[in-house]
Amino acid sequence: MDDKEIYEKVKEAIVEALGVDESEVKPTSVLFDDLGAESLDLLDIVFRLEKAFDIKIPRGGIQQDILAAEGISEQEVIVDGALTELGAQKLRERMTEVNPEKIKAGFRIDDIPTLFTVQTFVNIVKQQLAKK
Repeated sequence: MDDKEIYEKVKEAIVEALGVDESEVKPTSVLFDDLGAESLDLLDIVFRLEKAFDIKIPRGGIQQDILAAEGISEQEVIVDGALTELGAQKLRERMTEVNPEKIKAGFRIDDIPTLFTVQTFVNIVKQQLAKK
């Protein structure tokens, strides 16, 4: 499956879950800010993507990816539920589709989903498909 096909299926899942017009959904669209998504909508999107692609998307996957970097302890990247400078750096490296200005030390890890773009979900799907 090529990138265009993946993008189109992700876009379809987001359109159906959020009830937005297809023309509003672009790779750079931020789900919360641009498309009006709420936390529960993310679960709906994840469910639709898992079904459409026959994959399993781990909950908290991006947060876990930050910690998965070899030799890094949780205390080095997260303190009191917020990113350290190293944590912010690792998240910027992982989420290149997000404006890096939005990811700074002190950013709450619980707020990471507010950064998700359509491209974030394309990247997650591609990563999970590669594991199959």
